[in-house]
Amino acid sequence: MGTGDEPRETGPRMSLPQLRLDDLLSELQARLEAARATRDRVHALLEAVVSIGSDLDLETVLRRLVGAATTLADARYGALGVIAEDRERLVQFITVGVGEQEIGAIGHWPEGHGILGLLIKQPQALRLPDLGAHPESYGFPPGHPPMRGFLGVPIRVRDEVFGNLYLTEKRDGREFEEEDEVVVSALATAAGVAIENARLYDLARRRERWLETSAEISTALLSGGEAGPVVELVARRVREVADGTLAMVALAETEGDEFAVVAADGSEARKLAGARFADAGVAGRVFSEGRATRLEDGRSGFAFADVVVGPLLVVPLGTGSAARGVVMVAREPQGAVFDDGTQRLLEAFAGQAAVALELAERRRDAERVALLEDRDRIARDLHDTVIQRLFATAMTLLAAIKITQKREVAVRVQRAVDDLDDTVRQIRSTVFALQSHAGEGSLRSRIHVLVDGVTEQLGYAPSVRLDGLLDTIVPDEVANHLVAVVREALSNVARHAEADRAEMSVDVGDGELVLRVTDDGVGIAPGEHRGGLRNMARRAQDLGGTLETADAPGGGTVLTWRVPLPADDDA
Repeated sequence: MGTGDEPRETGPRMSLPQLRLDDLLSELQARLEAARATRDRVHALLEAVVSIGSDLDLETVLRRLVGAATTLADARYGALGVIAEDRERLVQFITVGVGEQEIGAIGHWPEGHGILGLLIKQPQALRLPDLGAHPESYGFPPGHPPMRGFLGVPIRVRDEVFGNLYLTEKRDGREFEEEDEVVVSALATAAGVAIENARLYDLARRRERWLETSAEISTALLSGGEAGPVVELVARRVREVADGTLAMVALAETEGDEFAVVAADGSEARKLAGARFADAGVAGRVFSEGRATRLEDGRSGFAFADVVVGPLLVVPLGTGSAARGVVMVAREPQGAVFDDGTQRLLEAFAGQAAVALELAERRRDAERVALLEDRDRIARDLHDTVIQRLFATAMTLLAAIKITQKREVAVRVQRAVDDLDDTVRQIRSTVFALQSHAGEGSLRSRIHVLVDGVTEQLGYAPSVRLDGLLDTIVPDEVANHLVAVVREALSNVARHAEADRAEMSVDVGDGELVLRVTDDGVGIAPGEHRGGLRNMARRAQDLGGTLETADAPGGGTVLTWRVPLPADDDA
């Protein structure tokens, strides 16, 4: 029986449960911390997804995506590379964590070699403890910040790999973990939806701008606007809507072996306006085949060596027999390559512009035909009615001269008859002008333009009478000489005659052309030899004609330039 003095063994039995409880509490606390960290990361992921999806501008979405990925993975550097349509390189590179000085030191962004190229060829998540130790590593250019830890995740838009997220250097110096990969992959999956929405929104917005531009061009052409300013508007709108730096419209020449630039807009456009180039390059191929072409480097297909361009898009202006030329738009070197959406929209726009141009030309042709028909009607009326009545009146007055008894009356009647004859000649000249369908390049038009130009120099408008079929039977060589002589004769009147009035007439008929210029000036002094007169005389001699100068009846000078015209069978 015990005495009550035996030692009790209660200490060790009580410390063991206490240790187990501490371990359980520590484990519970660790799990709570992990759950809290997971909760925080999930919240951060959700916030990042909401932030990315809250904007529809593609550039903004991509930059927010890179920033969110670096935050979630606690990375020092982040980048997003957009893959080209050929699936072999990067066409856009967006970075976070690299300063302006570092960017300047690097020189140019990666194009898709090494590890970045591996992710393009094998679009799956990739974690590396040491980036430089991988056999596919391509190394870093001079000035590039040091990087070791790496995490790459593909970004998919539907079934297409849009690009890749690249993260390097965790801030705490540790390696990227599986949890980092899971979170960033989840973010990339959600970002694919946001990118698709932004691309669809951008496409819809560009389509709307193209439609507005097409409506603007069609309205300007079909409302009677001149083709020149409208084509310039086409070039300007193409550059703006396609986000290009240079755009131009080139029309094929009649022979089809050369293009003429009729409108250009953007940087260095002044070097292209009015230029011509052969159709042996990209433009000729697009025009002949009727299919658009995109070039990553437009210098290989651009006809102007002194104009530096980057990506180039060339589309036909019309197709088949309605093809008129090409529309070209370029971006600056290192700019983004034109995508399928831009090409399709520009093709549709160019097709509509070609139709609008065709319709505008047909409308102008119809208006021209109506005008010519109206001019023919007026000419017939003048010839059949007005001239016949004037002629009958002159005959009546001539008969009256024979029966009049007073010389004064006879003189006045004769003067009236002379005035009627002159009026008949002027009307006949007008009839010839109406029936000749003179255009901007006709001889009559050239003479009138020349006279209008010298009016300011003269100080008054000279009287002009053009009689006969100037635009029908006068050869081009004679016409060119005539224009030069008219210019010289009127210039002499302005410089030397000191005249208050001048008259000019050109008569075509009886196998010759006669130009007379009469002024009421001081005349030509005896023995005076002017270089202009010698030039006009030489021109007449070259054509087998003569030049004569005489004193005008009331003072001044009469200059007569007379040259023969070829017979009808020689013309």
